[in-house]
Amino acid sequence: MAAFTVIDHQELGASTWAPSGTGTAASWSKTSIPSSYDHLLIVASIRSSKSADYDKVDLQMGNGSLDTGTNYSQTVLHTNSATPTSARLTSQDSIDYIYVSADSATANSFGTVKIWIPHYTSSDYKQAICTSTAENASAVDGEWFLRVAAGLWQSTSAVDAVGIKETGDDLMQYSTVTLYGITGA
Repeated sequence: MAAFTVIDHQELGASTWAPSGTGTAASWSKTSIPSSYDHLLIVASIRSSKSADYDKVDLQMGNGSLDTGTNYSQTVLHTNSATPTSARLTSQDSIDYIYVSADSATANSFGTVKIWIPHYTSSDYKQAICTSTAENASAVDGEWFLRVAAGLWQSTSAVDAVGIKETGDDLMQYSTVTLYGITGA
């Protein structure tokens, strides 16, 4: 049976995680992740300050620090209408376009994000399976978003750092991120 251990849990409050008590922050990260688990799982509930129905956040991984080089690629399936589309992105500085609810979405709604990083200490390139939704109580095309991505960090180093960053806006107060270490799965 799989055992889930909380490595880190952060809720963005007015005085915690946020700089100067602003209630917003541009990113979340965790470094010095122990190598004693089989897999990592990030579960997040995020709302962006962008004046739109949805916005994107990006995932970075690293060893010692987050890798900001163009060492990421991904294949994605996404939709915000009745017609899903797919894309392939290479030479990226993150696994990007993980969609979350933004400030024009339904009041007090947060996007959901799940990121699975299997075998994070192996000597192979690191995979990340990302699912995200930008909730909005609307059936109107373009006012909601659903995305599934298979990402790759092109490094054989063990992952001991992960981060989620907002690009251009902020994560809003009450956004939460939980990082789990998983054994036996």
